Amino acid sequence: MAIERTFSILKPDATRRNLTGAINAKIEEAGLRIIAQKRVHMTLAQAQTFYGVHKDRSFFGELVEQMTAAPLVVQVLEGENAIKRYRDVMGATNPANADAGTIRKTFALSIGENSVHGSDAPETAAVEIAQWFSGNEIVG
Repeated sequence: MAIERTFSILKPDATRRNLTGAINAKIEEAGLRIIAQKRVHMTLAQAQTFYGVHKDRSFFGELVEQMTAAPLVVQVLEGENAIKRYRDVMGATNPANADAGTIRKTFALSIGENSVHGSDAPETAAVEIAQWFSGNEIVG
């Protein structure tokens, strides 16, 4: 298996509830390394850019509002098959459909406040990582 990197966000609903450490523990238990991490407050412009792919969807406004409501944690994760591994540990978008033990089943409040975001493909991961981290902030 190839070592790859993926991007992660611990969303405002998680940081407001002081779940950063608990979520990080699940990430590390899944065999992923956190090689970059910082707490930020996403601006309106950053949220609109980051979620621009969804701009024509009905939930876009609510998503942008949620993501700018409070600080969040952005991360770069590394490991074998990191994208799939992280998506597996996150669980289904709808926490009601997520498997037991996943981050969303354990911590999410709703479909909208589902605690985490993770890249869905290598190309997406590269773009998302570059939006939030410079090369010298990633220590593998």
